[in-house]
Amino acid sequence: MQTVLITGGAGFIGSNFIPFFLEKNQELKIVNLDLLTYAGNLSNLKEVENTGRYTFVKGDVCDRVLVEQLFIEHNFSSVIHFAAESHVDNSIKNPDTFVRTNVFGTFNLIDIAKNYWMKEPFKFKKGFETSLFHHISTDEVYGSLAETGLFTEQTSYAPNSPYSASKASSDFFVRSYFHTYGLNVVTTNCSNNYGPKQHDEKLIPTIIRKAISNENIPIYGDGKNIRDWLYVLDHCKGIELVFKNGKKGETYNIGGKNERNNLYIANVICEILDEIKPKEKSYKEQINFVKDRPGHDFRYAIDASKIEKRLGWKAEEDFESGIRKTIKWYLKKYKK
Repeated sequence: MQTVLITGGAGFIGSNFIPFFLEKNQELKIVNLDLLTYAGNLSNLKEVENTGRYTFVKGDVCDRVLVEQLFIEHNFSSVIHFAAESHVDNSIKNPDTFVRTNVFGTFNLIDIAKNYWMKEPFKFKKGFETSLFHHISTDEVYGSLAETGLFTEQTSYAPNSPYSASKASSDFFVRSYFHTYGLNVVTTNCSNNYGPKQHDEKLIPTIIRKAISNENIPIYGDGKNIRDWLYVLDHCKGIELVFKNGKKGETYNIGGKNERNNLYIANVICEILDEIKPKEKSYKEQINFVKDRPGHDFRYAIDASKIEKRLGWKAEEDFESGIRKTIKWYLKKYKK
């Protein structure tokens, strides 16, 4: 039975992906390497703890000795690399943390994988000919869009925050290991994810939490910043498709075709809460505009036609259906 190393599996997307991936791939084992920073939560993975095909290791992707030991112990056939610092506000305050985890951590991981799987450039060790390094990235590496246009896989990189700059650098390291060494790699760049298990600091959980706590709901600037919203399970399905069928060395953009601005999102969440958890006044009265963050990109939107046409992926949730599922999940969480 082959074993896949998943990094950052206790984070938002990883903790949604692991149960999905284990269910779909009964012939595989998973080792989840996660440092359990503030964004990691093992309780999100209780459903897979007793499967017999899942192992958790607390550790840092920057720890070369540990990662090398894990490769030797588990003989990993592939890597799916989620581990990353991802909150833009935090990257503005502490950019060095993002450089360490996102840049050096990715380099450390892919360099160990290359050394374990390959004898020399473009020559794999026996049994590792199909071993794959799948790098999970973001649409933020492309910069900001005006009111029209979409990010494609050919869009030039133009990162505008320390977070997106660190992810862009990690993307380039992955690309370089394909072209220089012939390592099997794929990269997926996704739009904004939402859904169950997301950390409380992110926009949608913050809106829900503040609303039901009768606090001000903070919206940056005028609330007109636009993102393409992707339901996390749709993203997981796309990752699995690329992992299994993606062409080596290629990048695939995964987007939900659900462009919404932040004020619209706040209003929709408030309207749903007015419906399912009503109170005397509308939750909308709690919306409060706050000072915009530095370098706040105006708009992101992904053209996902490559993964749709070549691999048959399609987002199943639109924002209005996905947000209802998300709100119900968080209402149960915040009852505890």
